Amino acid sequence: MYKIKFSSTFKAEYKKYLKNTHLMQEIDQVLFTLAKGELLSEKYRDHALLGRYKGLRECHIKPDLLLIYKIDKGELLLLLVRLGSHSQLF
Repeated sequence: MYKIKFSSTFKAEYKKYLKNTHLMQEIDQVLFTLAKGELLSEKYRDHALLGRYKGLRECHIKPDLLLIYKIDKGELLLLLVRLGSHSQLF
């Protein structure tokens, strides 16, 4: 199991979704799956990023709700970087 670390930006973005119970269940399920070191289902379209986010990964929790994260296998760390829509993140 990976230790989870949150960026301050991610924390603020995560709080915006707390009132939407259904969406929070989906977000938390993705986070739990990643923290266990398991692969995400293909429906989340998980992939590596390029450009300014090189070295990070992105998955689609919903068609326009993205999670940007990094897994450090050496440190057993899951770093949650950003959460938001395409227009907010890119």
